Amino acid sequence: MHKVRVSPSVLSGNVCVPPSKSAAHRAIICASLAAGKSLISPVEMSEDMKATINCMRALGADITVCDGFLQIDGSNVFSVKNADLDCRESGSTLRFLIPVAAAGGVNVTFTGKGKLPQRPIDVLTDRLPQHGTECVTNGGLPLEINGKLKSGVYEIPGNISSQFITGLLLALPLCEGDSEIKLTTDVQSAGYIDMTIAVMKEFGVNVESTENGWIVRGGSSYTARSFTVEGDWSQAAFFMTAGALGGKVTITNLLPDSTQGDKACVDIYRRFGADIKEENGSITISGGMLHGIEIDARDIPDMVPALAVTASLAEGTTIIKGAERLRIKECDRLFAMAQGLSRLGADIRETPDGLIIKGVRRLRGTELEGFNDHRIVMSLSTAAARCDGDIIISDMESINKSYPSYFEDYRALGGIADVIMG
Repeated sequence: MHKVRVSPSVLSGNVCVPPSKSAAHRAIICASLAAGKSLISPVEMSEDMKATINCMRALGADITVCDGFLQIDGSNVFSVKNADLDCRESGSTLRFLIPVAAAGGVNVTFTGKGKLPQRPIDVLTDRLPQHGTECVTNGGLPLEINGKLKSGVYEIPGNISSQFITGLLLALPLCEGDSEIKLTTDVQSAGYIDMTIAVMKEFGVNVESTENGWIVRGGSSYTARSFTVEGDWSQAAFFMTAGALGGKVTITNLLPDSTQGDKACVDIYRRFGADIKEENGSITISGGMLHGIEIDARDIPDMVPALAVTASLAEGTTIIKGAERLRIKECDRLFAMAQGLSRLGADIRETPDGLIIKGVRRLRGTELEGFNDHRIVMSLSTAAARCDGDIIISDMESINKSYPSYFEDYRALGGIADVIMG
């Protein structure tokens, strides 16, 4: 793995964020479940996108990768009896496709790499056997599933990961009878479920909300169509941090009424004291007198690394809570950010579900661990705006998971980032 040397610099200018990884996952799956040809655009060929594309191909979908878009024909999906699905490091791919493959009656072996084999899937493996699907696992990956998923009532917690709910929502229309998903706890990251329902509707499948869940009508058919993938609010957060720390960055390709939960970062940066102007799908953010705030991260866990960098340079104390799920991501992100920012001179400590950060005026340069986690590497790079020396971050290639062109965009804004050998 290579390292990246990031030198002190202030970012300014315009950046077009890549298409939403979350929306693209859902659109690729819906299109692959539809007979006929769909066009999905734009698509950034990150490692997570490649995982979902290759898994749907293994299930029988015909997917052609073109310059910036995908042509997908799902006429032959589930035409195979057996498949090996390598989900790489993509939790979305794995958790979405366990129920989908089960609904297609395909015997599948799921594998992955990095931390994915240890990430929890018991919400599904404990429930699918009650509905016709045998799950063979020692607690993680590899996972083997056999049998065809049946409709019924699915009681499921909403406070572990919305990805399990999305997987069931995508799969249950393929079953013969109607199904109901009943939440046994309050739901977290509800915006991602709203996105799933919205994308399904675009492909001709409707979901009915109930007081504590959803009704999914069986025997429904996904319909092929052209689908435009909106910009990614979670990737915008890195450049919002850069702007808030003294630059002036205009971020384009953002949908103002997006269902992405991470759109909440706009209000959070405003609360920090950053100057934000919104206009026609773009946001311009520049620095102000930043001050500490309290952040409930239950619905925006992916934002925490970028927000932690901002908090480390905001006057006063910031308390981030409700982020315990970050301990089971690509790495323990609470630990990783606490360690990295502390090494840079920040006043930061972990709590069981978050971080307590007392702002300082400046940070220092040093060498940092990237933990093979795309969000850790990208977040720490933004700290260079207020550093007195170079930051060297390991595992630079981890950005390929979600945003391969991140450092190209970083440099285009005036950032100084050079690849060095590991």
